[in-house]
Amino acid sequence: MAEARNVQIPYSPLTVDHTLPVPDMNPSLVKLCKDLFKKWANLDESHFFAERVAGGITNLLLKVSVKEQNGNTVHVTVRLYGPNTEYVINRERELQDIHYLSAAGFGAKLLGVFGNGMVQSFIHARTLEPVDMRKPKLAAEIAKQLKRFHQVEIPGSKEPQLWTDIFKFFERASTLTFDDIEKQKRYETISFKEVHAELIKLKELTGRLDAPVVFAHNDLLSGNLMLNDDEEKLYIIDFEYGSYSYRGFDIGNHFNEYAGYDCDYTLYPNKDEQYHFFRNYLQPESPDKVPEKDLKLLYVETSCYMLASHLYWALWALIQAKMSPIDFDYLGYFFLRYNEYKRQKDTCLSLGESYLSGPKPK
Repeated sequence: MAEARNVQIPYSPLTVDHTLPVPDMNPSLVKLCKDLFKKWANLDESHFFAERVAGGITNLLLKVSVKEQNGNTVHVTVRLYGPNTEYVINRERELQDIHYLSAAGFGAKLLGVFGNGMVQSFIHARTLEPVDMRKPKLAAEIAKQLKRFHQVEIPGSKEPQLWTDIFKFFERASTLTFDDIEKQKRYETISFKEVHAELIKLKELTGRLDAPVVFAHNDLLSGNLMLNDDEEKLYIIDFEYGSYSYRGFDIGNHFNEYAGYDCDYTLYPNKDEQYHFFRNYLQPESPDKVPEKDLKLLYVETSCYMLASHLYWALWALIQAKMSPIDFDYLGYFFLRYNEYKRQKDTCLSLGESYLSGPKPK
């Protein structure tokens, strides 16, 4: 937690048991808030009220409302990390990233860090649903914000982490054993030799595309986008998977999320919808003036890296199937993602190959 303390963020070693119902968490949350924020140290427990805001498949978000002595009510967000998520998330890196992204106007402000989570300012907005992301006006705004996000400079190595992370996931995912006999049987149907060959082939092809390296969100699903409808203000939140990566991966991964957790890939954006997004991403001030060659390149880049997104989250899901106590069919999620990869790969790989072998547009 050194990163947090370097920027004078309050730190507490206390933890909150995420498995409890929210009312039962209240005493721990009160103790935590009093420990982190000394101005609340003398407040009675009745001044604190907690409610669940949202829960992804790796986090639990709580809204804590505090009635101060002057009568004002202050709201903060308490984010509890899912157990064992450190196997797939670098929390030190996340804390550094939040500092710089917050300074650039992204996400909630980091207010405090504790044993198994963080406290952030409360954003008065609703979380998007997958269906929201394809609305033309919102899609344009997401594209413009993502372009700005990609321009944030984070100190340290600018080396893209995508393939390092994917192969790290592969090493862990390919050597698991499950106590549950049925899970073990399903797991043993996976050919890791085949998966590895696919990774090598895709890494080689995407490498030849020479995609720009940017600071990427890497998890731009609807749950990480919030909208204040009254102000029409969009927020990109939760940077736990953020790293330097490839532009096309971040966009292709976002497009995959149109399908939602149910993985209904009939909802993947069509070419016209993708071009609408690309125009607003490439030239936010004059989207109608983007040259056709730039749109074509980003279309190819996104289509190929969209495949990498399927492999990334498929392997991630296997690790979660072993490590996470959250009630979610992670093993089934592996097959949903990997099967969609196999369904799309020939089309996307041939698109990439024909672009690379064809004449380059002037």
